[in-house]
Amino acid sequence: MTTPAALPRSLKVFGAVLLTLSCVTPASSLFIVVPPLLQQLGSGAVLSLLVAAVLSLGVGLCYAELGTLVPSAGGEYSIVGQLLGRPIGWLVFVISLVSLVVIPPIIALGTAGYLASVVDVNASVAGAVVMLLAVVVGVLDIKSNALITGVFLGIEVLAAALVSFLGFTHVHQSVATLVHPVVPDGAGHTSPLTAGLLVSGLALALFTYNGFGTAIYLSEDLVEPRRSVARTVLWSLAAGVVVITIPVTAICLGVSSPDQLAAGDLVAVVNGWAGSAVGTFVSLCVAAAILNAVIVMVLQNGRVLFASARDRTWPEPVNRALGTIHPRWGSPWVATLAIGLPGVVLALAVPIDQLLGFTGVVVAVIYLLLGVAALAARRGRHRETAAWRMPLWPVAPVVTVAALAYVLTQQTPHDLIITGVVLLVGLAYWVAFLRPRLATHWQLSLPADQLPADQLPAETDTPDVTAAATAEAHSFTTARKNS
Repeated sequence: MTTPAALPRSLKVFGAVLLTLSCVTPASSLFIVVPPLLQQLGSGAVLSLLVAAVLSLGVGLCYAELGTLVPSAGGEYSIVGQLLGRPIGWLVFVISLVSLVVIPPIIALGTAGYLASVVDVNASVAGAVVMLLAVVVGVLDIKSNALITGVFLGIEVLAAALVSFLGFTHVHQSVATLVHPVVPDGAGHTSPLTAGLLVSGLALALFTYNGFGTAIYLSEDLVEPRRSVARTVLWSLAAGVVVITIPVTAICLGVSSPDQLAAGDLVAVVNGWAGSAVGTFVSLCVAAAILNAVIVMVLQNGRVLFASARDRTWPEPVNRALGTIHPRWGSPWVATLAIGLPGVVLALAVPIDQLLGFTGVVVAVIYLLLGVAALAARRGRHRETAAWRMPLWPVAPVVTVAALAYVLTQQTPHDLIITGVVLLVGLAYWVAFLRPRLATHWQLSLPADQLPADQLPAETDTPDVTAAATAEAHSFTTARKNS
């Protein structure tokens, strides 16, 4: 067996934060994911987002520690598989893979609504075009992607800042509505926010911030990942919380009546504040943000599929194809096409927007398992591995696991059943193909430059890489002792 091709390490923390925050996609989260939350919780959406931010910090600490402990482009499946066992890692991969295929076209389908003030285009066609553009950009080198997404990110942050300014300068509601939230019914009546309703909205609130974990998918592109992954995760999460929560607060205070929250049309709210020209500008910024988010999603998803090929998840011809690195761009181009092009078809032909609730359940399940993995990260051989370690362990993972377990009990049977069906299909593949081949397949490997010297493949004849990895681990350990 030959040594798999490796992704070139050319990405620094700043570029990784741009890519990661672009996947959080503040503007499209604000205008696509937040409106259903406002419809469900009214001004309680702010409280829900704040609770979700605290939970996300616990998850972010888990991501930061686990992403430096297991710096693999496979992300969550590789982390969970190495810490909790290969069967559980496989089930994480299965539900992740389905969500990686459906989330980008779900987001892309929202483009047409924000182009409507300029051009009338079919939602499915617009979504498919956005998916296709994202796939084309996604196969380029990582530095080009960081530059492109950085420009788009600046545009969407500008839109979020504009919404914040308009909301805070057109305040119609009392600050008390944030402390004691009310839920509108759309007919001029309101009711107090209940604890049960707040908890039921947490899965969607968590999904609003979802994306800060993109940093772990970039760990094989990052220089010195055992240092930089943690910084990227935490900086991206902090920025995402600020850029999303502040505009939502401004919206809840700036609406003329709670019924505007029940309608969920934030562009109409902006039009009411500043006129249709400003509303059109914000809409176009959101359309750009959607494209930006889908680009980063396709890019990261391609790396997950690339890692699955290196881990020998599929029949060998498929592994060889998905493990191909482009000779010029240094990207896993076949894997990127394989994960991105189905999204073009889904946007055109399938009502996948009905799966939004399912994606929220998937996020909650994966976060919960990461919390369990973080509890297991300081035992056995993992105890001695050079990695960033979270403060006050095990508080964050314990709280994360308990909270998310309860959140899952409050989700709809429809979304839980879909998740169960996906897991059953994955279990069938495990029994029929992977389990009989565990000696050679589903190996959950790390890139060669992150392996200890005694675990390097026998055919690897690159002592400089081994020396670099050893030097990096020594440097990291020394820095931790000196800090």
